Order: sequence, then C-alpha cells, then structure tokens
Amino acid sequence: MSFLWKSSNGGTTEKTMTVEEQQQKIDELRKQLGEPSSVAIQGFLSDASILRFLRARNWNVQKASKMLKAAVKWRAAYKPEMISWEDIAHEAETGKIYRADYKDKLGRTVLVLRPGLENTTSGKEQIKYLVYSLEKAIMNLTDDQEKMVWLTDFQGWTMGSTPLKVTRETVNVLQDCYPERLGLAILYNPPRLFESFWKIVKPFLDHETYKKVKFVYSDDKESLKIMAEVFDVDKLDSAFGGRNPATFEYNSYAEQMKQDDKKMQSTDAGSDASSEASFYSGSDSPKHGSAEQVAAKNG
Repeated sequence: MSFLWKSSNGGTTEKTMTVEEQQQKIDELRKQLGEPSSVAIQGFLSDASILRFLRARNWNVQKASKMLKAAVKWRAAYKPEMISWEDIAHEAETGKIYRADYKDKLGRTVLVLRPGLENTTSGKEQIKYLVYSLEKAIMNLTDDQEKMVWLTDFQGWTMGSTPLKVTRETVNVLQDCYPERLGLAILYNPPRLFESFWKIVKPFLDHETYKKVKFVYSDDKESLKIMAEVFDVDKLDSAFGGRNPATFEYNSYAEQMKQDDKKMQSTDAGSDASSEASFYSGSDSPKHGSAEQVAAKNG
C-alpha cells in the first residue's frame, strides 16, 4: 500500500512514509518502550498514539521514544483519566473552557477558551481543568478525526488573566503530552495589549504548533474568511460572528460532563478517536489500531 503521510517536524524537511514503513517504525519504537506499567498505560500505547509521537518527531524513533517515555511517565503520575467533574467543577463555573455543542466543517471537536473569565488563582487547578477538558474533547472526537480546534475569545482579557507560568505549562502539556492533537487554534479579537504577551509566548511554541495559530479580528473581513471556511456560521455562536445565540450554561454543561465521566468509565477500550481517554475501561487487552487502519481513517 502506498499511502503517504506528511509529518510534523519542528521546521525540518518533511518525510513521507508508506503504511508499511510506518508500521516498522511503530514496531521499532515499541521494542524501546518495554512492558507498560498499567492497563491504562497499555491502552495509551496504541499504534495510533505511537504514530502521533513519531509524526511529532519526524519519524525519528530515538526522539519519539524519548518524548513518549516522558509522556508515559507524566500520565502514570498525573493520572488524567482519573480526573472527574467533581474535581474541577469549581474551575468551570464561568465557562472559561468548555466543549462547544458544534464541530467544525471537518467534524473536529471544538474547545472554547475564554481567558478573560478566569475565576481562580491556582495554576495547578487551572492545568487540571485544562487536562480534563482535553481528555473529554479527545473522547468526543469522531472515528475519522484525531485533532481538535481551539477557539479563544479574548473579551475581557488582561495581562493578569493568563499568568506566564500557566501559559508555558499549557503549551508544554499540549505539545509534549498530546502531540498532533491540535488541528487549529483561532485567537479571536485579541487586544493590542496581547501583542507584547504573544512575543513572549511564541518562543515556547514548536514550529508546527505555531503554524496552526490563526489571528481573527471581527473588523477585518479578510481574517473573518477563516471563520467561514472552518465553521458553519449557523452553528457557530454569535460571540465569534456566527448565528447561534446559545451561550454557556453551567448546570447543563455539568450534566453533560458527568455523562462523559460515566462513558469514560464504561466504554469499551480501543476506540482510536478517544485513545487518550476511553481506553481506561479496565480491559486486559486494549486494541491497537494498526498503521494501515489509521491511514485509512485519515486518508
């Protein structure tokens, strides 16, 4: 089979790999990982997950192995699959991060971020809520998608809304522990003050992440084309120039997240769309999507 897949590569020359070559890389990396320390980690190490780490390191097995081992160590210690709504409910009260009730035109899950609505001061708890939101966003990806969209509304944002330490940790978690999960990040109406903050943040981003960031301004018709290209404006909420008047409603969202918690606990292992989440079902033999299956899904 001659399926070719362009990789993310930190700015170096992109490689293309046949499915057979991808599988060889997966098998080679697996040999370096050794036995998983738990059922949860075993589930995390699906072929699809390993492929994302390989792509993030341009198919360099040594670099991907180092990255993946660090992510496994983080997951084993942090246990993101164990975070429940009750653990982070207080963080969610203002709607500063939530999963939208619509997807983009490609069917990707949309995470809405409103940093101007920050309601807590604990960076540790803020990151925990971010991780919880990422896990649930991944769990709700459709079978033909493995990436999500971040849609950030800057209304009410000030320099004090987003401490640099938390921003840096957010970037590290996304890039190091969830590689190849971000499809697009839209920064909507960032104030002029954000320009100086962005200059500080940019060096934290790797080349591929940086390329996925798009600035959109409601008074700039050219940049607004991005919204029309990415979203169905009838579903997009009005805060982002869409026609959907719906707003975040805490109680409804709480019930939705509690249902997601139950799904995570009960769903059968092996769905690649939720390979960072729903495999935590306690199955003794998590399924691993092969490179050919993943290629078919993304082709």
